[in-house]
Amino acid sequence: MFLPGLQGHEIHHVDHSDLEIGQIRVKKIDGGNVFEGARQNDYPNKPLQRSLAGNLFEDAARSLGYHPFPQPSANASAAYVTPEGTTIGECIYCGFCERFGCESNAKASPNVSIMPVLLPDPRFTLRTHAYVKQLNYDREAKKVTSVVYVDTLSGEEYEQPAGLVILGAYVFNNTALMLYSGIGTPYDPATGEGAAGRNYCYQYTGSGVTVFFEDKEMNPFMATGAFGTIIDDFNGDNFDHSGLGFIGGGHISAGLSNGRPIGTRATPPGTPQWGAQWKRDTAKWYGHHFNVNGTACNYAHRGNYLSLDPNYTDALGRPLIRMTYNFRENDYKIGAYLSEKSAEIARAMNPTIMSAPRFRTGDYDLRPYQSTHNTGGTIMGSDPTKSVVNRYLQSWDAENLFIMGASVFPQNQSYNPTGPLGALAYWSADAIINRYVPNPGPLAQA
Repeated sequence: MFLPGLQGHEIHHVDHSDLEIGQIRVKKIDGGNVFEGARQNDYPNKPLQRSLAGNLFEDAARSLGYHPFPQPSANASAAYVTPEGTTIGECIYCGFCERFGCESNAKASPNVSIMPVLLPDPRFTLRTHAYVKQLNYDREAKKVTSVVYVDTLSGEEYEQPAGLVILGAYVFNNTALMLYSGIGTPYDPATGEGAAGRNYCYQYTGSGVTVFFEDKEMNPFMATGAFGTIIDDFNGDNFDHSGLGFIGGGHISAGLSNGRPIGTRATPPGTPQWGAQWKRDTAKWYGHHFNVNGTACNYAHRGNYLSLDPNYTDALGRPLIRMTYNFRENDYKIGAYLSEKSAEIARAMNPTIMSAPRFRTGDYDLRPYQSTHNTGGTIMGSDPTKSVVNRYLQSWDAENLFIMGASVFPQNQSYNPTGPLGALAYWSADAIINRYVPNPGPLAQA
């Protein structure tokens, strides 16, 4: 099947055997519970407790022959000590999780999982309010010589000499710093040439239905940031795509992440959008509903990329990083398909009321929150003309520069990139310590 514009030839150049040890270490640090393929040992904690929404979804999915499992989570179901020697607490299902700090230290934030080990180490210095402006690059030597940063409190500019530099500044700033510093060739969508800014991907969300149960109390305020049940039956190549007109797929899930009253006020179809009836229905159905959602992959497209804006600048006078992006035909077709499958599972729950299946249409709109799991811009690959880093996350153009984070992902599968991202960091760190430091130079050949 040919889908115009998709850039499918840039794939991850590592496999499960390369990353399994790092993946396990990440999950032991963040307390996750994942029930995927074969592994060398079990994860340290059991899954989080199931919600009623998750149980209803599980029973319905199984009745249709699907294969539900607990949603992976960086919330610890029990207290334990990580391989790094830090202590993570037990989740108390407070309902104030995503977008909040954790009063139980049960969430795998760096302040809990990593910083307690780093701060006492005399080799480590944390410089707050330091905003990196650019990397000074010796093109002839193919090395970064120093990092220029600005103290955001004083406005003073500093230059930090460096023998080795690791970029870990998220998708947009990783890409921007490469472009500001003149490292690599900027991607040109007209010709398809260049690497820096290439293969920007997002997530396609918004497919699914809302179910209402008059006789069941969901207690939405007792939840975590990742609290649900999932099926992968329609993810990737796990199903027959004959006649569907798209490639890829997505996962379908149900659960609750919070019950905060302003943001949690779904009402059944036909309810007025304001007034006395809206108020009554908001109160009536607050604890009696949840969503069944599909989250789809988003493959790289020739017209989706990151670049430097020709008109707008930031506080330092640099061009803003510009995102050129839209959903494509493949995304819409997956979304419609996942919406139908979500509705099928929802009907099997026998809800009192069910909304009509929904899926995203029209152009991409930045204004409503959808996802923060962006990928691409400094992608991994085996061809230096079309990728920014090699399989060890080492820059093709600066041998002492390594880039960490989801900006190295050539594509975006339906899941958040968190787990593989952490595993890649351990994979790269091992190569830096055991291969690059003893013998500096390129770790991979084109």
